[in-house]
Amino acid sequence: MEAPTKETLDALFETLSNWGRWGEDDELGTLNHLRPEHAAQAAASVREGRSISLAHDLELTPSPETPIPAQHHMLASGDARDDSGIPGYEAARDFVGAHVHGLGVTHIDALCHMFVRGKMYNGVPAAEVRSDGARRNTLLSFADGIVGRGVLLDLARARGEAFIDGNEAIHLAEVEEALDGQGVAIETGDILLVATGRCARRRLAGGPLDPADGMVGLHAECLPWLREREISVLGSDGISDPLPGIGIPDWPFPIHQIGITGLGLPLIDNLALGELSEACAAADRWSFLFTLGAMRVPGATGCPVNPIAVL
Repeated sequence: MEAPTKETLDALFETLSNWGRWGEDDELGTLNHLRPEHAAQAAASVREGRSISLAHDLELTPSPETPIPAQHHMLASGDARDDSGIPGYEAARDFVGAHVHGLGVTHIDALCHMFVRGKMYNGVPAAEVRSDGARRNTLLSFADGIVGRGVLLDLARARGEAFIDGNEAIHLAEVEEALDGQGVAIETGDILLVATGRCARRRLAGGPLDPADGMVGLHAECLPWLREREISVLGSDGISDPLPGIGIPDWPFPIHQIGITGLGLPLIDNLALGELSEACAAADRWSFLFTLGAMRVPGATGCPVNPIAVL
């Protein structure tokens, strides 16, 4: 694809739309590709039993990545352990809250998170997300968990680099070449995780990155390929889209807009993929059992998650 335009992205949205594909009331989107047999096969592939967290710690202080940090307040600390009102019962209690979306929290986007022309996935009006939460396509669609074969696409390693800098949009040819180099083919139902080396880039910077310095993502030309390969979930150590956005009128973030709204493709943003990258390279193995449990928050557009890869 040449440089995308508003007209080409308008057409791409219509061409790739999965609205009605699984019925007018569907709220699973591409999770329909992920079947029980895929979970069973992924579980059977476990060799070492090594589990790796794919989440960052919640940031509790403001930073360029997290201007609205998570909140952690103690409701009862150790020096007030006896105030439960129950004799002999000593405990600490706390409150945790987070601004889900953005660049700092590892989170999953529900299908009510994005709208195109006033509609969310499957043609549901955006007005169905109200001040007290969403009525359709909510986080509860993921309540039974996401379990299947994860595949790591290590773009930085394929380039022989610790990380990819700037706001580059990765073209499909590079995606396919990297997968070929890893010796892995995408199968129906796969959970595809894209590594650009953000963890290494943060280490070099000594902490959170400034969004103004850019973030790598996939080029819009990858969207038809994502649909054809029937992946169930797309995750990234960034936000899957290049940042800053591509600047096309109405389509600043096409992977989010066309992926979530058109395809019904859940996205996982801000994954911590550094340890998984090292483990996969050491084992020369790029697929694994992937598990994710989403919070059961009625009406939510997403939630923090701690996905686990099991090798």
